This record gives sequence, structure tokens and C-alpha cells, in this order.
Amino acid sequence: MRECQENHIISHYFAPRGQARMYALGMQLAQLYLSPFDKLIGVIGDAGSGKSAVIRGMFPSLELTNDDDGLYVRPLPLLEVGENHGFFSPHSYHVDIRFESGFTQLSVLADAIIEAIHQSRRVVVEHFELIYPLLGGMKADLLIGVGEEVVLTRPTIFGPEPEEIRDIVYHSLPYRLMAHTAEDLCELLLPPEDLARCGHDDVRHGFVITFADYPPKIDLREMEQKVFDLINQDLPITYIDENHVSIGPFIHCCTGPRIHVSRTSQIKDFHLLYRFVHDTRKNRYLLVGCVGSQNLEYLRKLNPPPV
Repeated sequence: MRECQENHIISHYFAPRGQARMYALGMQLAQLYLSPFDKLIGVIGDAGSGKSAVIRGMFPSLELTNDDDGLYVRPLPLLEVGENHGFFSPHSYHVDIRFESGFTQLSVLADAIIEAIHQSRRVVVEHFELIYPLLGGMKADLLIGVGEEVVLTRPTIFGPEPEEIRDIVYHSLPYRLMAHTAEDLCELLLPPEDLARCGHDDVRHGFVITFADYPPKIDLREMEQKVFDLINQDLPITYIDENHVSIGPFIHCCTGPRIHVSRTSQIKDFHLLYRFVHDTRKNRYLLVGCVGSQNLEYLRKLNPPPV
């Protein structure tokens, strides 16, 4: 098994937008890629990308030191690793480099990471690219990037370097934020009975809303125009709690409330596919939307001829 993991180069997964789906993806990634021999796990991604959800899915018992609810662990357990040699000392540590660099010098954090690895502890490092230059050439055993996609790689002496993964995920994240916000705008316009039965799927630079057995009786061109109107109103989008966001005057139920643009006007080049795609394998109907400059090309590829 270890030999197979060492031969692994890189894998890509869609980064789902709901928290439960992110947890489930993290669990899947741990089963497929995580080894007992992995000591240094690097995680890369901008704020709001869902890094913490992936980490929680991969390491359910790990205490995150930068809790999303604003509860921060002090003193940072990693900095005490040299003092904890007992039977009950932690096996795994977490550190958010971007956050901790406001309180502790990067060189001190790097020394603590190296010491933990030497003591056969595991360290999960968020914003790994910021600390990597101070680790004396120590590479992550497993490197994870979170943007529009979740990218996993096992770096060798030939790469990839953390900066390469950073460039991939930082560039793609805006598409995910735009797509999720556009998806929520479409949900605002669904009849309540259809909203209650809809599911979600993923597509590059866009979103998929699924409906089992039969499609909603809605005009997709009219829905698209109404979404355009909401975009042009430049409505603010605000996190309320882990299950809700506000979109202007509307309160919307959302399982990924942190994964949005801050205003609707930031959604660029939105379009809907003007028909429901029938997924015959699962007998469901798909409402498909895309964002970004290549949206019409993506929609063309996603528009198979009716059977």
C-alpha cells in the first residue's frame, strides 16, 4: 500500500459546496490517500475555500486551533511539543500559519513543526506554502490544495512545489464562489415544493441542481433573467450561521454559508442551460448553470442531444 501511495502523482476532485459533502469528501480522501507513515500534511487554500471542512473530514478527532466560530486554542499546543513526552501527549497537531504568524515568528513555528516530526508526531499545516521555505527542504508527505477543486499530491524532490498548488487553487476559487452564489439565487426562485426536493451536483465553473423523477415546471429563460436582475441589484451576501445566509433582504438556507462572493454583482458571465438534462441512469433532471468567460463553451459541452 505504501508503495502505491509513493507512486501517486496528483489527483483532482470537485470541491463540493455543502459542509456535509466536504466532510464526506475528506473522509474519502483519508481512506484513499492517507498513510500511517504520513507525518507532515500541508493544506493550501484561501479563506472560505473549505480547508477546515476537508481537514475535519480527514481527521475527525483533530483539535483545530483556528475554530470557525472564533474559538482559538491558547497556548498553541504545537509550541509545547518539546515539553510533552508523556503517554498522553497528542499524536497529531494542527496549525494555521497565516493566523499564527500574527502572534509567533515563522521561524519559531517552523522549529516547532520540525521538532514534532522528529518526535514522530503528525502535523497538519494550513497555509503550508508560507512556512515551507523555513523547513530546510522538508517536504509535505501529502499536500492538499482547496479551490474550485481539491488537489492532492505527494511531492518528490522534483515537485510539485507548494507555490504551484497555491497558484492552481487560488486562481480557481473565485469560480466556485461565484457558482455557489448563482446557485443560491436560482434556489431563491424555485417553487417551495421543488426547493424541498432538490439535490446538488458539481460541474467545472458552474453548478448542478438535481430533481428526482420529474423536472420543475419553470421557464429557465425567465429564471435566468430574474437571476440577472438580482445580480444587477448588487445585493450583499452575509453569513448568518452554519445553515443560513442573507442575500439582500432574503434569508436563505445554505449548507455552505462561507463559500460565497460578498455581493451579487461579483458574479460574472452567468448563464443557464435552457433545458433540463435527463440523467437516465439515476432518473433525475438536472438544472445546469455556469459562470465565467468560457461559460457558453462549457454549456455547449454539457448540452447532449435529447435521447
